[in-house]
Amino acid sequence: MRLITFHDGQEARTGAWIDGDRQFIDLASAAAAQGRPTDAFASMQSLIESGARGLDLARTLVEASPDNAIRPTSSVRLLSPVPRPIQMRDALAFELHLRQAKRASARMRLRNHPQAEEQLLALASSGALEIPPVWFRQPVYYKCNRFTVIGDGETVQWPAYSQMLDYELELGIFIGKTGRDISAANAHEHIFGYTIYNDVSARDAQADEMACMLGPAKGKDFDTGNIIGPCIVTADELTEPYALEMVARVNGIEWSRGNSSTMHHRFEDIIAHVSASETLYAGEFIGSGTVGNGCGFELGRYPQAGDEIELEIQGIGKLRNRFGTA
Repeated sequence: MRLITFHDGQEARTGAWIDGDRQFIDLASAAAAQGRPTDAFASMQSLIESGARGLDLARTLVEASPDNAIRPTSSVRLLSPVPRPIQMRDALAFELHLRQAKRASARMRLRNHPQAEEQLLALASSGALEIPPVWFRQPVYYKCNRFTVIGDGETVQWPAYSQMLDYELELGIFIGKTGRDISAANAHEHIFGYTIYNDVSARDAQADEMACMLGPAKGKDFDTGNIIGPCIVTADELTEPYALEMVARVNGIEWSRGNSSTMHHRFEDIIAHVSASETLYAGEFIGSGTVGNGCGFELGRYPQAGDEIELEIQGIGKLRNRFGTA
């Protein structure tokens, strides 16, 4: 299924896309019309927490829904599938991105240095731009600000303290089953579904802060800086998550292209690592980190105020947002 959260002008509701995403089923309305329980459809979080019971009922409703529960997608506003996730983590799973970002970050920190190129060569010669061995041994991640999430079609508010705002093209998952000390072999059972994530970044602030070996802080933490959507594709439908083309376009022009097959650490490995001696709860969000070449930072160019960013991942759809002004 392709699950959405939409706003009908009065409240946020849970739906399932049909007809090539042109229409959707209002799941609570469909359940009520058939005299079935509606509690699982109070929110996407409720549906996730309901487990197999809620998903089985949703599938039944998708297969046979009354006409009065089917509505055109154009009649509502899409929200993030989970408007306020209970927890958010973003990993760093793509080796090419890490290699290129380390060099780009050093270049950013040296942007006002009179001998920037010489300093950059010295850093490279010293090995400071190499990937630390620990990254190959285990996934690494940081926790995001779950209160700054927006969805498809919403405008990103440019943070007043930044001159370099950037997109980041990522694959994301929502956890479907609570667990602790989850093995990588069993971790797929804990994935509810997949979505697109745009981890918007203030690059100048990020580079300055992380030179102090802490962060990303204000490089990431600003209102509207986390974009998730347009839907969640349930894990039973997206059966090949590590063979997905990933494309970013700015004003319709392709800037970035990659593939989820290049993840060094897959979500199963990330889940196992995160859940070590720590409970991972149903409804938590985990981002893959940026695919190689998946941001302006790596390419040496940045979107401008007013630009539309479109992220597309095969099998999921397109996530479109415009960068506004400060």
